[in-house]
Amino acid sequence: MQRVLSIVDGHQATDTITLDSTARYRRRTVMKSDNGIEFLLDLPEARLLRQGEGLELDDGRIIEVRAAPEDLYEVRGRDTRHLLMLTWQIGNRHLEAQIEEGRLLIRRDPVIRTMLEGLEAQVTEIEAPFDPEGGAYSHGHSHGHDGGHRHSHD
Repeated sequence: MQRVLSIVDGHQATDTITLDSTARYRRRTVMKSDNGIEFLLDLPEARLLRQGEGLELDDGRIIEVRAAPEDLYEVRGRDTRHLLMLTWQIGNRHLEAQIEEGRLLIRRDPVIRTMLEGLEAQVTEIEAPFDPEGGAYSHGHSHGHDGGHRHSHD
């Protein structure tokens, strides 16, 4: 079985692996590319594999990581200050968020939607790849809404 030697730029990829953000957070696991190449991912610590990164196998092939579409909310504010306040509210609840110009993307959660709409956010259901920001203490990955730590995905 092939092993991952390093994480590189995925532009020279010979294959892809398409995973949601939960499945992209790994340290050590057997994975299978979209075209059936099995390989062992064995990293020093758990981390989020980012959209566009390449997993260089020991035979030189590169498997590009692709973020699978997920059920998300697109969150928009009235203006920049309002969006910043909404971002603070989401972060205060330890939710993963993808921060983009003029909008936030978060996983769907009806309780959070009700809260955001109560704060006058515009919340739209979308399906899109999700590549959340990394947390300050988590080496590239923040913890989920449930407060549970994701360090056990070995």
